[in-house]
Amino acid sequence: MRSAVRDIMTTQVFSVGMGAEYREIIKVLLARNVSALPVTDDGGRVVGVVTEEDLLHKEEFKHTDASDHYRSPLRARMRARLSGTGLSAARTSDKALATRAGELMAAPAVTASPATSAIEAARSMERHGVEQLPVVDGDGLLVGIVSRRDVLRTFLRSDEEISRDVRTELASAMLPFSVEKATVNVEDGVVTLSGAVDRRSDAYGLLQHIGQVEGVVSVVSGLTWHVDDGGPPYTQVRGL
Repeated sequence: MRSAVRDIMTTQVFSVGMGAEYREIIKVLLARNVSALPVTDDGGRVVGVVTEEDLLHKEEFKHTDASDHYRSPLRARMRARLSGTGLSAARTSDKALATRAGELMAAPAVTASPATSAIEAARSMERHGVEQLPVVDGDGLLVGIVSRRDVLRTFLRSDEEISRDVRTELASAMLPFSVEKATVNVEDGVVTLSGAVDRRSDAYGLLQHIGQVEGVVSVVSGLTWHVDDGGPPYTQVRGL
């Protein structure tokens, strides 16, 4: 079994409109004990995300003249280059002057659909360096939010559940090869897989496949093969 975002997301999700004021955003973040909020347009569609980091730029520039960016863009950019931060300091100074969600938010928002797999949601968060994804329907309307913590909960499946799913995968007609005398042992989410396959590359492919089973932390190989066809070397495959 592989969870979709719809199975793990939080449906009681809070958002702010593009016109939400700076202090209003802070109040919602603190009251709801969250670190980020989706920003929606007048039609309820997600257009961005505003985070604690976006809000903290105002504190970051409090003791500098952030308005230099507007009075002299060249000066701000030169200062940014000299400080080793490229153009990022000039851009963050914009947010230091911003007062509304539409100006503070990161856009476009990185989102997921309810049908997105938990694995793909985790990869998307890692790829984009975010801690949560607004979940939107086909019209772009907000229906939930999924966080890294939600994905991490999938690793708390019992060893018995994981073992059952691994055995189901091994017996699946979807596998392009068979496994002789397959044995499965699962301890604390670590799967040890033994048996024999035709080719070394089949063994590697099988370990990769079992690593995708939900809750698997890693896969340790006890597999053998009849023909060494030059498949990649391995001893362990991580989950996800």
